Amino acid sequence: MVNLGIKFCGVEFANPTVLASGILGVTASSLKNVIRNGAGGVTTKSIWLEEHKGHRNPTMFGTENYFINAVGLSDAGIEKAVSETFPEYNDEKPAPIIASIVAGKIDDFGLLAEKISDCNPDIIEVNISCPNVENEFGKPFACVVGDAAAVTKVVRAHTKKPIIIKLSPNVSNIGEIAKACMDAGADGFCAVNTFGPGLVIDINTRMPILTNKVGGVSGPGIHPLAVKCVYDVFKATGAPIIGTGGVMTGEDVIEMMMAGARLVGMGTMVYYRGVEGFKKVVSEIEEWCEKNGVKNLEEIIGTVKI
Repeated sequence: MVNLGIKFCGVEFANPTVLASGILGVTASSLKNVIRNGAGGVTTKSIWLEEHKGHRNPTMFGTENYFINAVGLSDAGIEKAVSETFPEYNDEKPAPIIASIVAGKIDDFGLLAEKISDCNPDIIEVNISCPNVENEFGKPFACVVGDAAAVTKVVRAHTKKPIIIKLSPNVSNIGEIAKACMDAGADGFCAVNTFGPGLVIDINTRMPILTNKVGGVSGPGIHPLAVKCVYDVFKATGAPIIGTGGVMTGEDVIEMMMAGARLVGMGTMVYYRGVEGFKKVVSEIEEWCEKNGVKNLEEIIGTVKI
């Protein structure tokens, strides 16, 4: 028998697969359905202090090679999470839940961390890929070392829960940013968010397919790039990482873990394989382990030979 259990930031997961933020994580019932279909844990959609409308449809488009979206981080706000999502999920909590928070101001991250901590999530994911509205040029927090560290420091001061920082791949040195966040109090990381922005054109109308014109790129095509980001973050920090980006199969999960991930997030996999894809991926992980004499997934984390 293979032990698929993983401890991440002190939290026990039955297997290393986790629903990524923004995918099916709208209601407690949808989150529970993901667990019923085999995931080891779930991440909520990114939660704002107030309602955030996001962008108008069409907001997403996919091919066999890639997926692009510009949903715009739509959310009903923290009050809905406090009054509905978490009470309903925690009532018969089937697996660990990670609360993703997002804001446009540094201080708002602190307020969110305090409020969401009262909901008793297992881990808080800090999504710093949103533009900093206080920055003169509106750069995402994740793209500026000082801003990323400042957000981490504020969140750390407002919660005792484990915090992981969701990093952007759209930087020159992701390891440097991860190290700054760790020095500021991060317990771990989610690596990485979408690449881009990318542009897809409808060649019949000669217009962008997405209403927002550009969007974040995910899906199978970005997987090797995401694996390298995970490796870079692990090499720079040695911290627990949720590896995300183009993960479609159990073999992809193994690859992410060899690069340094302890858990592996999946989002667009659901678009390609359905929510039941989690069970299939877990079965594929187990099958690979049995074939290769791996008894415990701890044996493979960070073992790539470079």
